[in-house]
Amino acid sequence: MDVQGLQMTQNTPAPGVFKRNPPIAGEADAIEAAKNGDAEAFSKLYALHKRRVYTLCLRMLGNVSEAEDMTQEAFLHLFRKIGSFRGESAFSTWLHRLTVNLVLMHLRKKGLNLVSLEETINPSEEDTPKRDFGSRDPQLTGSVDRVALERAVASLPPGYRMVFVLHDVEGFEHNEIATMLECSTGNSKSQLHKARLKLRELLREPAQSDQPAGIKEVVV
Repeated sequence: MDVQGLQMTQNTPAPGVFKRNPPIAGEADAIEAAKNGDAEAFSKLYALHKRRVYTLCLRMLGNVSEAEDMTQEAFLHLFRKIGSFRGESAFSTWLHRLTVNLVLMHLRKKGLNLVSLEETINPSEEDTPKRDFGSRDPQLTGSVDRVALERAVASLPPGYRMVFVLHDVEGFEHNEIATMLECSTGNSKSQLHKARLKLRELLREPAQSDQPAGIKEVVV
């Protein structure tokens, strides 16, 4: 089934299988008003972005309850920090980075390892893998069934899912991911490579009639 919005074009800067929405009309005015303490303008920003922030949290955490809590936390943090937005990037990009950092801090507080150290390609040459694991994966681009893909991403092991979401969905570079997750660039590339292999395997499996517990369908 063709699903509009899951197809990345060749000239898109960030590789991946999810396509970002275009700029939102009236967003710039709402941002400036919210900086000046306009509660109605902030409510508008919340309404415009809450679904995508929730989707990001759900993809990273794989848990509905935690995703809902972190979405609220992200907007509370936004309320305190919106004055620091300088427009050097798209507001959605800035908000997503803020959200990613909050989720990572949340996971660290829980004492969870964000990546597996044993996944490093070569301990002596961590940042120079022999294979280019970070390149665009043509088998995961093109038209993909939205529900099947979301289920497959949700079922990835946490380390694989984290790197896949950060790189192929959010568009972060491997050096940025390595800094965020406190791992090597080679480790990030290895995790992404294995995540894509696992996704292809999952997407080849017959569709299941029942949706995994704790996972809601999310819309990009």
